Amino acid sequence: MTVTATLDGLIVSDPQLHSGRPVIAGTATSVRAIAALYKLGLTPEEITGELPLTFSQVYAALTYYHLHSEEIEADLLADSEERLKAEYGDFYQ
Repeated sequence: MTVTATLDGLIVSDPQLHSGRPVIAGTATSVRAIAALYKLGLTPEEITGELPLTFSQVYAALTYYHLHSEEIEADLLADSEERLKAEYGDFYQ
């Protein structure tokens, strides 16, 4: 019997993990982490060298990112604003 993997089930959301943000199934790696690395200029091959992921997992995360870019971009922006506020406090407006 041949088993074929599909995109279904490769990305999951669990309220218990990363506040329900989409993650690569079977890992704690969020789609936004992959998107952030990709936006920094890393190729999928370089990402698999940095993280213990397969090409299929990285490409699934990137596919999800491109299908839901507004959601992921908003999450990345909110995270960067939170970091700036935490680091600079009242100086960050």
